[in-house]
Order: sequence, then C-alpha cells, then structure tokens
Amino acid sequence: MTQHESEHHRSTHLPFALTILGAGSATPTLRLHQTAQLLAVGNDYVLIDCGEGTQFRLIEQRIRPGRLRYIFISHLHGDHYFGLAPLLSSLNMAGRTEDLYLFGPRGLDEVLTTIFRVSDSRLGYKLHFQIVEPDQPAFLLDHPLMTVQSIPLQHRIDCTGYLFREKPAKPHLLREKLPADVPIAYLKRLKEGLDILDAEGQLLYAAAEYTEPGPVPRSYAFCSDTRYVEELIPQLQGVNLLYHEATFLRDNSQRAAEVFHSTAEQAATIAAKAGVGRLLIGHFSSRYKQFEPFLDEARAVFPETYLAIEGQTIEI
Repeated sequence: MTQHESEHHRSTHLPFALTILGAGSATPTLRLHQTAQLLAVGNDYVLIDCGEGTQFRLIEQRIRPGRLRYIFISHLHGDHYFGLAPLLSSLNMAGRTEDLYLFGPRGLDEVLTTIFRVSDSRLGYKLHFQIVEPDQPAFLLDHPLMTVQSIPLQHRIDCTGYLFREKPAKPHLLREKLPADVPIAYLKRLKEGLDILDAEGQLLYAAAEYTEPGPVPRSYAFCSDTRYVEELIPQLQGVNLLYHEATFLRDNSQRAAEVFHSTAEQAATIAAKAGVGRLLIGHFSSRYKQFEPFLDEARAVFPETYLAIEGQTIEI
C-alpha cells in the first residue's frame, strides 16, 4: 500500500481496531495477563472478556474505561471474567452514569448480583445484561456501525465466541462532478445510492455516476477457549481477522483434546479452511516459555498467522 493509498484508507474508514490486553491462559505468569481484548468501533469501546486485572491493563494502555459501552464475556472460567466486577465497581466510583451493556453466559448475572449484594455496592448507572445462549449462533446487537453475532464453541463448560461485522458504508459523493446548484435533498438521496428522477421519471443524476462505493466492511471473529471444531468454519468464512485460541503445541495435542483446547496447528487449520485474512493466536499455556514455536507451527499451515502481543493494536 502506498502512502497516498494509506492516507486515503485512513480518511475513509472509521476506527475498527483491536488492542490485545491479555493473551495468557488460566495459570498466572509474570509475562502474560489473562484474556482481555478491546475493540474500538467508531467512538465506542467494546471489551471482549475481562480476565483478572483488566482495568490495570486499560490504565497501562491509556485507554479511558469511561468510553466502554459494550462488554462480551465468553464463559465463566475465571481467567475470562474475574476482572469484571472490579472494573464495574471502578466505573461506578468514577461517576459513570451512561448505560452499559453486558452480554454473557447464563449465571453471570447471579455472580455479579451476589458480589454487589454482599459488598453492599450499588451502581450509579444502568447495567443491561443479555444472556447469550451457547448452542446456536444468534444475532445479539445492532449497533449503528456494526452487528454482533454469537459463535457457539466447544469447551468444558458453555462457551461462546463473537463475530463483529461492520455495516456497509454509504457511497462517497463525488461533489466535483456535480453542478454547484444541485439541491441538498438530491445530494442526500445520491449518498444513499438512489438515482434522481424528474417529475416525468426521466433520469437527472445517476448515483453510479456521481458516487463511488464506500469502504469494504470489515469483520473480526473472537474464538475463545474451544477444542478443534470444523463446524465453526462456515460462520468464520472470509472474516478479515480471526482470533483463535492456541493453548498448546502439536506435541501436546492429546492434552489439548482432554481439556477442550486447541493447538497452534489446529487454529491455523481453521483459519485456512475458513479463508480468513489474518489469524491471531493466543491463550498460551504457562508451561511454554517461548512463543515463536507457536508461530512456526501455525504458519506452516496458514502463513498469515501472528501472535497476540499484549499492548499491540491491530487495525482491521
């Protein structure tokens, strides 16, 4: 991509970027934090999983937690949500009043209700909770800029991934081609991709002539803890960026199967069969001290594989 193309790309795309906050697995280490990711969509922040200490990771990355609007939790293993109650409490102490929307498995509401009840805590903002059923893909959110669907995964307990898709952008109006006296109402219709006709139904301005297509919509799929499941492939087909857990290397594939996790090779196989643009792998077991072998194993199957590096922001 040339510098000019890159500048044009930035100018025509609203933010749709992923920041890795935690890429480790259940056992704590000093090198990796537990699972948490932040997706910036326009002016809104979307938190995906919330492992222990996530609010500290947000502070370290100079991300304002107050801009959080949506939180998606994949399952109720602690390394994916033990940071949630402290974060909600801190938002309250910071004076938040804006509604917050939480999506997650059945029982998450009971956990939070118990914590706030026994600590005599009251939130000063509305927390809207929607149960995500684990068995079938479901439409969860219709945001002005994106839609969100659930992705059924297979783990030791109910577990769900999430698919974030940008909505198609409106056509870009080529004002330099239009006469200066074109009514504003015509401009609005052309930007909707609609032709302008006169009272007799004759074509005055063709949308195809005076507009160019908007940026191609982008997509991100988050596949948290799961064993190798080929049934995921149709739902992941062609996404721009896929995050798929890779807890183990091939030499521990039997252990991966026993605990319903995946290897780097298996994650890459899913990416290759789904024809995704790029693959991110993470959730590395604490038994491993080096992560380049994960990259080598995965790239042998799917070359566009990258490690989920904490603190890194990926433009989708």
